[in-house]
Amino acid sequence: MKRKIVSPKKHLGQHFLKDEATALRIAQSVQCDGNQAFIEVGPGTGALTTHLVQRFSSNLIALDVDQESIDHLRNEDWIASTHILNADILKVPLEQLTSKQEVVIVGNFPYNISSQILFRALDWRENCVELVGMFQKEVAERVCAAHGSKVYGILSVLLQTYYDAEYLFTVPPHVFIPPPKVQSGVIRLVKKPVHPEGIPYKHLKRVTKAAFNQRRKTLRNALRSGGLDISNVDKAFLTQRAEQLSPDEFATLAGSIPSD
Repeated sequence: MKRKIVSPKKHLGQHFLKDEATALRIAQSVQCDGNQAFIEVGPGTGALTTHLVQRFSSNLIALDVDQESIDHLRNEDWIASTHILNADILKVPLEQLTSKQEVVIVGNFPYNISSQILFRALDWRENCVELVGMFQKEVAERVCAAHGSKVYGILSVLLQTYYDAEYLFTVPPHVFIPPPKVQSGVIRLVKKPVHPEGIPYKHLKRVTKAAFNQRRKTLRNALRSGGLDISNVDKAFLTQRAEQLSPDEFATLAGSIPSD
């Protein structure tokens, strides 16, 4: 009996990778190759999964919310069915996926939840030591943008506080089924050995969001509008706009603002 082809579903943001060279390049971009758990998000038809299995074998966990994709992969003989889970990366607790202390997130991520996956990596920042993934190009560029750039924003600051971010390469639309209307970009995040001390992530996130929610205003006005106490903030910061501050400067800024 001929095996049913998996249909890409628009509501899940699925664009299945069909180019072997691109899939191999993504898999080879992962630097970790040790005892970590390697979590692939959205394996789809398994184009990337086949290369990840070859590299990481029993340490690979493939997550998908699409039952059709799950059934397809479980019919393959090159991956154990126990390594394929019907689970949502945005909802499943990390401890339900693995007992390992370090995890690597990798995948051709669905466009409609790509930013949420990045925030999920931040939620797991103590355990997530690396992320390699494909995003819509503008999201990839935003993550890796330097301060002063027009696309530098909340994700840039938060991710670059905890990770070294690198834009690896651009992927054209024709290597996907169906082809997206935009280009894609592959990035790598590697956990920094040292994080800002005494700055709770939730507080840094609140300060950063307040600063960028009104990015055309000076930080004095943007932070006040966000209900933050700026009485102890360095005046040199207050005359600048959010995009002018580096991630390190945002940590300093957050440290001078009382947290709840």
